[in-house]
Amino acid sequence: MKGLKYLMMIISSFLLFSCSEKDEDVSNVDIAPVLISSDPFDGEDNILKGERIITLVFNQNITLSNRDNININGGTIKSADAIFKKLTIEVTLNEDTEYILQIPAKTVKGPTGVFNEEINIKFKTKAKTEVTIKKELVTTNASKEAVNVYNFLINNYGKSIISGTMANVSWNYNEAMWVYKHTGKYPAMNGYDYGHLAYSPANWIDYSDISPVKDWWDMNGLVSIGWHWNVPVSQGSEELAFYSDKTRFSIDNAVIDGTYENDIIKADLEKLSNYILLLKNEGIPVLWRPLHEAAGGWFWWGKNSESYKKLWIIMFETFQSKGLNNLIWVWTTETNDNDWYPGDNYVDIIGRDIYNLTSAKDINEQFQKITETYPDKIITLSECGSVSGLNEQINSGAMWLWAMPWYDYDVTNQISSDKFNAEEHIHANITWWKNSFSSDKVIDLSKMPNLK
Repeated sequence: MKGLKYLMMIISSFLLFSCSEKDEDVSNVDIAPVLISSDPFDGEDNILKGERIITLVFNQNITLSNRDNININGGTIKSADAIFKKLTIEVTLNEDTEYILQIPAKTVKGPTGVFNEEINIKFKTKAKTEVTIKKELVTTNASKEAVNVYNFLINNYGKSIISGTMANVSWNYNEAMWVYKHTGKYPAMNGYDYGHLAYSPANWIDYSDISPVKDWWDMNGLVSIGWHWNVPVSQGSEELAFYSDKTRFSIDNAVIDGTYENDIIKADLEKLSNYILLLKNEGIPVLWRPLHEAAGGWFWWGKNSESYKKLWIIMFETFQSKGLNNLIWVWTTETNDNDWYPGDNYVDIIGRDIYNLTSAKDINEQFQKITETYPDKIITLSECGSVSGLNEQINSGAMWLWAMPWYDYDVTNQISSDKFNAEEHIHANITWWKNSFSSDKVIDLSKMPNLK
């Protein structure tokens, strides 16, 4: 009997547990979807303008009965999709505007067929950052051509993006030819680099032969030049490097007279100024972008912010003393790095290098942040790779001065290779370029005026 009684107790407990579970299921049948969170949240302000995806998260899986019911300020949205517990709504936002996103009742449905109550999300976009671009270049008595280029940049800023490519390694426009081969259009800008300064002149690199730069300028193309500044890995060594973990070269010593490092930088600046002088004598203005990505710490010139600024000013004053008035000075920010900023008297344009970021919204956030930090400077996407198309960036609100994908060594090193005939690219394939050129707000070489 005790065994039977024990068995009956187990069965009774099981039935009670089962009924409890069943009762809980029944109680949930008629519960409508409940909003758990939203981005932006109700009452949020300082939202960035441009295209945006608003995300709402519910407590259960949902479907949409009629997406046309959803409106923002009484107007239509671009799109809306429900996936599991998330509702995503695509909208285009203007600056300094109060918005109400309305999802009327009986628009969102739970898995049991019960509809939502009306939902209203209120938020406000940021006011426009007052931008007053300085009209004068920091270079004293800037050349006529440099002034013409700068005025062209100012006039186009905020209206269009100048397309650009980077030389494959150093002293060519192979990437530009690759883009033209597959799209029928050249970019408007080509970037070069004095990274092999120590080896020039040689049969494989000779910066005294300025024909690759002059040819581009003669086609009305804009010229940008940077400098991966190679220095000895140790005193007396003939091995060179520019990464900070590859050399013991001290930037702190480099800005102190009498040190071996200071002798190196003075000699390099002397040699380089003579090469740039060749460009000046041909009336070629240069968007000069040295000492880039300093705060990242991966280059020797960025290891100390105070010494970095001193080095920038040494370079600036050296080139001024040489009469190099054809330079437009571009400083590259890593964001949150104002300690490395040389100062308004030494910088014309602020650049930003972005890689592996396909969210146009996130790119726009960086653009807006830099604009707020430097409201009197033009802002440019000085390097990029594996980023969203320029169409998407423009729609998001990121209207950079120019955008320049980095080169792919394997694809464009040899213009006669099979890879040169392919459309793939590590940083910006031909699909990316066609997307960019499809916008009337992207400037290619054919749209460039004569700025001589």
